[in-house]
Amino acid sequence: MPSQKSGLNKEDLKSFKDEIIHQFHVVSEGVIDQVKLVAEGVATVNEELERTRKELKEEIDNKTQPIAQAVLELSGKVVVLDGKVDRSHQELKTEIQETRQEVLAAVKFSYAELDRRLTTLEKEFLELKLRVEKIETRSIS
Repeated sequence: MPSQKSGLNKEDLKSFKDEIIHQFHVVSEGVIDQVKLVAEGVATVNEELERTRKELKEEIDNKTQPIAQAVLELSGKVVVLDGKVDRSHQELKTEIQETRQEVLAAVKFSYAELDRRLTTLEKEFLELKLRVEKIETRSIS
């Protein structure tokens, strides 16, 4: 009876082993059930998260659609406004050029008129000077 050294025989060890295996199965079934519950919870959270994501995407799309439409309308208005600005710029440029030509012509005319008047005044001044000299020379003699 060499197996009885510790006071346990083979049947006791087998029974103990079977009991441990049985307890392991009970505990592992509990763990498996808990893992299944966690997996179901994760699946539920994933579904809820996906539903919420879709709702948020729809809400964002609904709110950004008017903004996108407004941007398109503004883009069209900017193009129209840009064309008007270009036309106005060209019209102003043409008007400035015409006014410049008119001013240059008026200055040229004024210069010519002033030159004519100055020449006339110089001639009249010389004539008056000569007359004064004649008068002065007559009175002396």
